[in-house]
Order: sequence, then C-alpha cells, then structure tokens
Amino acid sequence: MRVSGRPNSEHTLDQNGLYNLETVYWNLPTPALYEQALRAREGVLSHLGPLVVRTGHHTGRSANDKFVVEEPSSKDHIWWGEVNRPIDEAHFDLLHHRLASYLQMKEVYVQDCFVGADPKYRMPVRVVSEHAWHSLFARNLFIQPTPEERETLVPEFTVIDVPRFHAIPTLDNTRSETFVILNLAKRLVLIGGTSYAGEIKKSLFTVMNYLMPFRGVLPMHCSANIGPDGQTALFFGLSGTGKTTLSADASRTLIGDDEHGWSADGVFNFEGGCYAKMIKLSPTAEPEIYATTQRFGTVLENVTVESEDRHLNLDDDSLTENTRGAYHISAIPNASETGIGGHPSAILFLTCDAFGVLPPVSRLSPEQAMYHFISGYTARVAGTEKGVTEPSPVFSACYGAPFMPLHPQRYAELLGERLAEHGTQVWLINTGWSGGPYGVGERIRIPHTRAMVHAVLDGKLDGIPTRPDPFFGLQIPESCPEVPSEILDPRSTWKDGAAYDAQAAKLAGMFRANFAKFSDQVDPRITAAGPNAN
Repeated sequence: MRVSGRPNSEHTLDQNGLYNLETVYWNLPTPALYEQALRAREGVLSHLGPLVVRTGHHTGRSANDKFVVEEPSSKDHIWWGEVNRPIDEAHFDLLHHRLASYLQMKEVYVQDCFVGADPKYRMPVRVVSEHAWHSLFARNLFIQPTPEERETLVPEFTVIDVPRFHAIPTLDNTRSETFVILNLAKRLVLIGGTSYAGEIKKSLFTVMNYLMPFRGVLPMHCSANIGPDGQTALFFGLSGTGKTTLSADASRTLIGDDEHGWSADGVFNFEGGCYAKMIKLSPTAEPEIYATTQRFGTVLENVTVESEDRHLNLDDDSLTENTRGAYHISAIPNASETGIGGHPSAILFLTCDAFGVLPPVSRLSPEQAMYHFISGYTARVAGTEKGVTEPSPVFSACYGAPFMPLHPQRYAELLGERLAEHGTQVWLINTGWSGGPYGVGERIRIPHTRAMVHAVLDGKLDGIPTRPDPFFGLQIPESCPEVPSEILDPRSTWKDGAAYDAQAAKLAGMFRANFAKFSDQVDPRITAAGPNAN
C-alpha cells in the first residue's frame, strides 16, 4: 500500500476493516484533490474555477435505502419505522466485508475533520471515499482541524463511501443495490451504489441527531444567523419554504445554513460549509451564494456547463432540479468566524401553505411551538410532481424526519426546555398562498415576507395586539410594519369566506390525522395545542 499525504498514525484504516489498498491519499488539500479528480475524469473545470461533477441516476438522497443496524446498545432508543429501517448485524458485517474486499488494490481518499463548531461538543470524524471529489466535498462541508489538531485526531465516527460498489438485495437484505447504513455500536457508516454526496453530509447529521440529546443538546435542521444587536435567530423549514433565501441576509451574520445544535451555552453550527441549491440562482436575489459559483474550491453537482467556454447554465434543470453547490462557509462574506452564537431570541418556522389558509405571520405559544415542530408542515404545489393536481400536505417531523433516529417527542422536549429557560419567541411564517389555494390565489410577495421576518427579528411586533385564528389557534398580529393589514387575516383575502372555512377545516383535519401517530408518546398538552376540531 502506498501512502500520499500525512496519515494519522494513531488510527489507521485497518481498524475499519480496510486492507491491501493500492494508494491512500490522506487529507489532500483542495488543489491536490482537483488534480486527482481531473486526472480520474470525475469532473470538469468550469469558468472561474468550480469543479463540476455528475452524480449519475441518483440526483438526490435515497431515503428508502437508509438503514440502522439493530444492535443492543441503541435498539431501545431508535424510533423504528419508515424512517429508521432496521437491518441485522450479520447482514451489516457481510456487506462490510464485501465492500472492504472490493476496495482492495484500489485508491481511496481520506479526510479527517470535525463535526460541531463548539469544542465542548465537536466530534472528530473520518470520511473515506472512492472519489476524489467526494473527499473535496467533505473538506468543504465539515470543519477542518489545524495541523496540530490533525496530528492527534482520532475519529469517533467513520464514513466509508464507495459509490461503485453495489449491494445484492437478496444477499444483503437491502431494498436495492443502493445503501446507507448506520452502525452506532461500531461507529461506522457504509454508503454504496450512489454518487450523491449529500448522503455523506446527512449520514453524519443523523449521527449527531442521535448522540447530542444524550448530552443535553438539541440538534436542529435549521439555518441560523446573528443580528447587528447580537441576537441569534433560527430558521426552520422544508424545501421550497424560503429558508435559505430568508436566512441569507447581508445585514446579519450567518452562523450556518442547515445543521445546528442548541446547548446550555447557545447555538453552534455542526458544519464548516454550505450545500445550497443552485437551480435558477439569481445574482441579485442571492448574490452571496451566486458568487460561490465563480470561485475555485466550489463543487457543483449536476449543473450544466457549456462545452465551448465552460460557462455555467444555472437555469438548466435537464439533469435534475436538485442541482447543488458545496462550498466552505468562508466563501460567504458575512459568515461567522466561529460558527457559534448565543441563545436565540426568535425562532421562525417557515411553511409554504399551498392551501392558502395559514396566516402569513403568527405567534405560537410554547405548546403550539412543540406541536408545529413535531408536525413540520409545508405543502407540495400542484403541477410540481406528476399526478399532483391540487395542493398536497407534507409533514416531516422536526423539519427533518429522515435524519431523526430518536422519537420526535425527545427533540420536542428539549425544545420546550430551551424555550422555557430563555423565553424565546416562536413565530410561524407562511411564504405560500393568500386569497385562495394555488391556482386561485397569489403567492405572498417576497418583500412582504421579508418585512414580516424583519419585524419579528427587530422586535417590532412586540406589544402589537393579536387575535386568535379560529381554526389553528395561532395569534395573528393586527398590524405589521410595511405589510398591508388586509393580508394578515387569511380569511379576509378570500372572495368566498365559506370556501375558506371549508379549506381551513380540511387542512386542520390533515394536521390532526398526521399527529395521531405521535400521540402515544407526546404530552397531551402538546396534542391539545393543535388545530381545533371545528
């Protein structure tokens, strides 16, 4: 076995069952990883420096191919079901052995990094990858140790990422040839059959979501920033709700765009980089993110490159609408140098309500906050998926169900404790439709949404009289600076009040039906904070 770079002699790859490797490239810097990726024809160099790669037929996460090993140390803690599918230890060991055999006499790339910006909670990790560009992805997304730290870094968790190795479902007890398997006892993640790099990022997020609650830390799928007054804000929201756009505010300092922990000391980023959607990215609406597409070091997944001049076409979705860019957070001019903030003064739950019934801004009680946190609601828009002819609800527990190994109640309890301790206000912001559902009403204007977000963060809604929403019990402000008062009441924007009532009752019923699956383990006071059964 040949070695390139500086390995950590205290923890070698044979401890992960990897032997007889051809060459191990240890902790290569960005330029060297570019050279390796281009040598292996893994990608192409585009105008102004980004590395552009293709992920093949997997252009997103393979949620149905994710498994957790059922083993004694963790099985009583896991929230088993559709999200966390069990696989037994024997099948994991067999797959691990076959994967290791496949890698013999092949090149691999290693990055030793940290997850967690707060030194008190950070976890040293190792990413072993078959592709050089996946190693660059890990280098961008996770926190780089200093040279001195790397000398003694011993990983507490290892990801082995081998896209060209495929499972045999009848032999390995997997659903398909693709697999993402987490073994908490062996502190090991195996990924195969997919080149989508997001699996690396989200597998370690899942690990943190399991470990952190046992240390009193609430792991969160959210973005976070700090205002000029030093106050921290959190933004939760599923895809399409505006989380990235609304949290990327040049007047505020970005802590991170996706994964955070809330400890007894405050908020801290899990990552050292960002993984943003690139489709139809606007240089005027999102200038900071757009600028990352014109810099050396950025990895662009499935973005179209013009063959003659190597310029990017960010509007082309011929490969996928889920085009992605991975870049170090230092590429964002207003990013925090530490990745750490204080306790949040405000939390914003973002939803894109295509049914057109939720108020554009409303305040939640602590119990309502936990209810909506567990619900994690947004809606698909008609026409965005084949066969979808009307708005369709999406509920993802804790705004990130695919990455939550524990029961949602465990995370909600931690949220409730933090809210009570720090008096944090929670607001629901609807970035969806007003005046009717999709196809009838109009989407709430972005300037109005931004004005509502700024009003929340600047405390301009403090003391403003509110009235309860009759269906959802949310407290709706009677006025908001720079926002027409008539759009604050969703019912008044509909031409037919009776039609609104029917639609609101329909959505409220969907909330209750979804929440029923949690009721056996959820505090009755949280269940009672949901929509009224009108």
